[in-house]
Amino acid sequence: MEFFAIARAGLDEQAIQEQVTVARMGDYCDTIAVLNADGEMGEIGTVWGEFPVQRQIIRGGVRFALLTCPNALAWTITSGFPPAPDGIVVHGTINRTEHSEEFVDSIAEFMEAWRIGLENAPG
Repeated sequence: MEFFAIARAGLDEQAIQEQVTVARMGDYCDTIAVLNADGEMGEIGTVWGEFPVQRQIIRGGVRFALLTCPNALAWTITSGFPPAPDGIVVHGTINRTEHSEEFVDSIAEFMEAWRIGLENAPG
């Protein structure tokens, strides 16, 4: 399944890659508690539990993945590409074609929390 949120914020690719780090995830998404961070790896608390997380630099921004999540939740935060070349696209995926309505809603809320955080972050 795929999830999208579009942030109307001024962060470009370089700013995303420099500022949206594992250590600062909680600054951009108020539903994340950073438990520890070591460069591109860390552990975070979420509404679904605690997970190791990995960040990768990708074209346009960054990708995060919850390494032990049974649904393989991953999301990207990118700028400069459709569907919002002048904004920031938050794109999330899980490895299921269907899931409970409650879980799907929780992921949509997670994407929305990222959108709000990116729009309100100093930058």
